[in-house]
Amino acid sequence: MVSFGSKALPSRRHTTHSLTEDSLMAGEDNSYGRRKKDARRKDPKGHLEFEGDRRQKGSSGWRPDRTAKPEKPFKHKNASEQQTWHIRKQVDPETAKYFSEIANVIEGNEVDLEERSIICGNALEEARGKELELATDYIISHTLQGLLEGSDVDHLCRFLKSCAKDFPYIAVDRSGSHVAETALKCLALHLQDEQSYTLVEETLATICKVITVNPVDVMCNCYGSHVIRSLLCLCKGVPLDSPEFHTTKASTILARRFNFRPLQSDGNSVPHQQGLPELLKFFVAEISKCAQKDIATMQVEQYSSLVLQTVLKLLAGHDEELLHIIPSLLGCNKENIGEGNFIKIDERRNIVDLLKETAYSHLMEVILEVAPETLYNEIFTKVFRNSLFELSCHPCGNFAVQALVSHARCQGQVEFIWEELGPKFKDLLELGRPGVVASLLAASQRLDTHAQKCCQALAAAVCSANESPECIVPRILFLESYFGCEDKSYWTWLSGVKMHVIGSLILQTIFKYPSGFIQPYVSSITFMETDRVLEVAKDAGGARVVEAFLSSNASKKHKQRLVARVRGHFGELAMHPSGSFTVEKCFSASNLPLRETIMNELLAVRTELSKTKHGSHLLRKLDVDRFAARPDQWKMKQSSKESAFKEFYATFGSKETQSSKTDNFVVDPSHHSSNPNSIKAMRKEIDQCLASVTKLNVSGHKRHHPEGAEQGSEKFAKQAKNEDVLKIKNKELKQKNNYGSAAATINKETSQGVDKMEKKRCQKDGLSKSLTKKLKG
Repeated sequence: MVSFGSKALPSRRHTTHSLTEDSLMAGEDNSYGRRKKDARRKDPKGHLEFEGDRRQKGSSGWRPDRTAKPEKPFKHKNASEQQTWHIRKQVDPETAKYFSEIANVIEGNEVDLEERSIICGNALEEARGKELELATDYIISHTLQGLLEGSDVDHLCRFLKSCAKDFPYIAVDRSGSHVAETALKCLALHLQDEQSYTLVEETLATICKVITVNPVDVMCNCYGSHVIRSLLCLCKGVPLDSPEFHTTKASTILARRFNFRPLQSDGNSVPHQQGLPELLKFFVAEISKCAQKDIATMQVEQYSSLVLQTVLKLLAGHDEELLHIIPSLLGCNKENIGEGNFIKIDERRNIVDLLKETAYSHLMEVILEVAPETLYNEIFTKVFRNSLFELSCHPCGNFAVQALVSHARCQGQVEFIWEELGPKFKDLLELGRPGVVASLLAASQRLDTHAQKCCQALAAAVCSANESPECIVPRILFLESYFGCEDKSYWTWLSGVKMHVIGSLILQTIFKYPSGFIQPYVSSITFMETDRVLEVAKDAGGARVVEAFLSSNASKKHKQRLVARVRGHFGELAMHPSGSFTVEKCFSASNLPLRETIMNELLAVRTELSKTKHGSHLLRKLDVDRFAARPDQWKMKQSSKESAFKEFYATFGSKETQSSKTDNFVVDPSHHSSNPNSIKAMRKEIDQCLASVTKLNVSGHKRHHPEGAEQGSEKFAKQAKNEDVLKIKNKELKQKNNYGSAAATINKETSQGVDKMEKKRCQKDGLSKSLTKKLKG
């Protein structure tokens, strides 16, 4: 006999298929995994268990003498409660032999798909009444997964209905959980078939009803937690393995907090399939109802917290359901819940203390992300206000503060945050909490408030009044090193050391501010020596800082001063994956003579550059081949583009744009806006321009020009100019009513948005590997 449950007795090793590894207690996460070669078991399609499901090192389910040890009771578990045990029989030798033979048949290539489906269905029929033993067997569970994948929907649903009463015990078993996951993935496929919809719905309803009898034990189990999250995703109609709802990557969190992605996630970015909305509503309601008595445990338990986070993410945008479930997760008394009065004063201290727990801190991050505005305002006022610095100093509490600041809804809330944290920038950086500072800077930039104060406070935190501002950018790039130095007056530039991820993100945010507020930062980056500029441009995070500066509202004089420092090194820089993007930005920020210099240096390394993936993109983007073959034509093309853009801004740009004297015609759209009063005139001119398209017959000059084009330079320039003007105005027409920013349209035309190379780069550079360690540092 083998027992199940989080307090099950350890069992001995057996020589049959039911090894003790199959019968580990529910909730125990064994670091050895199912196979020695991999601590996380792979399903047949190669998927691994999610990162959020792994315990900390040293939490193995084995004693030093290799015998299984019972799991420690939950910290807040009621000692008087009795844990339910479940006893199952071992798999008898005859059954084990049968399924071993079946495994050999379905793993071969001798049977066709139709015959395979019949064999799998018959084998599942043989498993009736023995599902628990088979699913939790170390070896046979693999075979069972293959049978579920190969059977039709009728046999699949009959199998699940037959084992529904034992499904919670299967879900919390290390082997059984993979069988349950496979069954849910198969149901997700059949759910898209209209003919199978009703049958699948009935099957899932049966399973949900069984789980809701005692959901806490399943939710607090490392395997059961994952199964429930997959079941919730299936009911919602989103992919079961979607990291958006299981566990969010650190890079995604940072991108949202620092305005590099849309802030609030309501699941719209994830492709939705046909789901079961009514069953989801029932399942969530029952889980919430049954978990009320154990809410103290679930608030601080790692795996139940993951389930609750998934529930909240799936309910994003459904304010009625959220207003019901979030107060319960905050520990509020249901009898006292009323709109505008969710949290009582005497509950505040308990919530603040809970925010210092790892699991609850992560849960609060999601609560703040999805909470309706009325509830967010109350949490802000009654829980966080006057406790922001206390929580910001805590290793776990600062997570919640970052989320609160990032999701601030109005300027008034930023004002309150600034009052508490603004004067504490230096303290937060010395404590290793740059994430809080970065979140406040991003919120200030997003809501357009306290920009100058934030810039001044950050500069004062890293540079004293009697020091030159030239040290500001280097110290922020090496934030951890600088504030970790005992005598900061002796700190020097660290060559060959990776630059601080949060520090580089802070500088990227700074360069989004108006130029009048960032002069110390502009002076600091433009006075860096050539070798240091090159080192910054070759670092994944540092390169983005340089690009942010070149795209900022700083003057052309300062930008070209920085570009000039790289003169003679553009070829070297282009060979580097991160530096190639910097070269592209330098080209956009330069005047025509500097652009020719860049092109000549790229020509010297064109052969080597073309062999790299990023190099091929750069050569194509800057049209190096045309420059090499026909430099005069390339030069005329650049001149005609510049003239076309200047004409566009003279016609459609705002007064600020028209009056700006710059040789760089690529203007950042975030710093300029079109004049709303000229929209009608703009439409009229566009219509007139489109009416003349048929008369001009410029289709032959869209991309390529005749070989003799360089012989008639004046005619070519005129045609190229007409071509570019028409492209711009056609693009403007497609924008329809969205004329809020004329500069945004022209910038999009020239840069072609964010291409595939840029998207892949976002996944590979500084917002990936090191973020997990430095996210909240």
